[in-house]
Amino acid sequence: MTRIILAGGWISLMLVYLLGDVLRIFSGDAEPGRIGGKPAADWMWVLAALVMLVPIVMITVSLMVPATPLKWITVVVSAALVVFNLTGLPYKGLYDNLLIVVSFAFNALVIWVALAWRPGVEQ
Repeated sequence: MTRIILAGGWISLMLVYLLGDVLRIFSGDAEPGRIGGKPAADWMWVLAALVMLVPIVMITVSLMVPATPLKWITVVVSAALVVFNLTGLPYKGLYDNLLIVVSFAFNALVIWVALAWRPGVEQ
């Protein structure tokens, strides 16, 4: 059951990120070809893709990796995403700042579930 809860947490986080991207496009806050107001090089788009892939990959990892390493992989990856997202604050739009706070809540939930998990007791 814990694996499903973790996977659900990663799905929720991925959807929050996607919602932010969609709203950024529709609000006009997104600047085509630019990241952070600067012209984006190819490596920047690759980095953006890799960051967005993290929650997607973690869904599968949550369902397939053995319990004990999964617990710590989850904590480390979730904490790393929080640190990464903190470096971008504040964002231009109020909605974007709200969504990043919601993403922090989902990260906190994922970390809490992982740390509360006793893999030998329930898998």
